[in-house]
Amino acid sequence: MFAHYKWLFALSCLLALSLLIAAGTGAYPMAPWDIPRILWNQEPGFEILVHIRLPRVILASLIGAILALAGASLQGLFRNPLADPGLIGVSAGAALGAAFWIVLGGSTFLGMWGTPTAAFSSSLLLTIALWKLAQIEGRVVTLTLLLAGIAMNSFAGAGIGLMTYLADEQELQTLTFWMLGSLGGATWSLVGVTLPFLLLALLILFRLAPALNAMSLGESEAYHVGVSVNRVKQWTVLGSALGVGAAVSASGAIGFVGLVIPHLMRMAISADQRFVLPGGALAGASLLVWADLLSRVVVSPAEFPVGIVTALIGGPFFLGLLLRYKRTLL
Repeated sequence: MFAHYKWLFALSCLLALSLLIAAGTGAYPMAPWDIPRILWNQEPGFEILVHIRLPRVILASLIGAILALAGASLQGLFRNPLADPGLIGVSAGAALGAAFWIVLGGSTFLGMWGTPTAAFSSSLLLTIALWKLAQIEGRVVTLTLLLAGIAMNSFAGAGIGLMTYLADEQELQTLTFWMLGSLGGATWSLVGVTLPFLLLALLILFRLAPALNAMSLGESEAYHVGVSVNRVKQWTVLGSALGVGAAVSASGAIGFVGLVIPHLMRMAISADQRFVLPGGALAGASLLVWADLLSRVVVSPAEFPVGIVTALIGGPFFLGLLLRYKRTLL
């Protein structure tokens, strides 16, 4: 047990160091240890830190945390290590709303808030539809929830494909860049708008850790030890939808964080959700901060979509898992 807490402490230190390094890296470099002094004394570089880099690294850490936490929670709920936020259609729903907004001429209304608002609203509507479809006589069955998620993903994919077909060259470029994920539009205003949703989702999912541990034994066993199975499903989907919808609306579609990080936490710490969830949130935050840092320095002064960076990290990771699994069968 003490070793588990040491892991959480180490991950907390890693996140703090990652934030300092990311905030100090760029066209105007700053040493990580100088950043607190620059902020305190408002020395040269203060404006760059406060108005450009800090909103971006903070938003990256929040989004990385909620994506990893939602992935770990859904994997615990479905008892499937390949479950992730995209499985229940939240990410695709947000992408569908953004695609409609970008292509159908709504970009002049609400200004920079139009796309995030449309993405979040769409993800929320698809989640409500998902829950209604998955209900059987007031009870949600895990299999029907999974099938409803697949149906929602298919529906959203068709809508995105239609918008891609209708888009002109400029709209297609905007839509493509948004679908690949980017934190280039991070501002304090965007952080302020998404922060309440992200914090509420974090609170909801953290409180579910003991119940998700019981769910890992099976639904019948969890019910017999006093867990309200239907309520756990409801709150897990609600928390994941709320957090991921807000995250995707702010940054676009960023994959693999919710899939890779829970695997790493179970391998490094344990399968106990009381440690997988907070450890996943800390590790997911660090991963996305580093991925975003790479996205803005690799092709500087241009910017690389952060979703491509996370995919380049996630692909080799799962290839390594596949090779490891094959060796166990020999």
